[in-house]
Amino acid sequence: MAFEQTISLKDCKYRYTINPAVKPYTLRDTTFTQTKVGNYELTRLLEELPNSGNGFPLKLIINADLTGAKLNITDRSGLRLVNIFKNPEHKMHQDKFYFLMDSLVERGIFTKTEQ
Repeated sequence: MAFEQTISLKDCKYRYTINPAVKPYTLRDTTFTQTKVGNYELTRLLEELPNSGNGFPLKLIINADLTGAKLNITDRSGLRLVNIFKNPEHKMHQDKFYFLMDSLVERGIFTKTEQ
């Protein structure tokens, strides 16, 4: 999967575009970690019950020059992509995803548009 300026997940209501004014310190302040190649990575577990350890890992990567991003949600093994928006049983996972992404929008990392 290549880095893209605008990212979205299948069946998600919104698209997220990297804010051209984003700074590396803003990413570090929002718990992104810098990888060996210089990319910024944020990993979260979307859990129904807090601290249960049961959920879907979300991985968000922003490239080193802050012009592109990748976003995916996988199963526990990390090998298969999961569509949390397809099944109404995943309403809690959807809410947690939107909450996380809205916090990144508020911090000026992304801008949000409806699909």
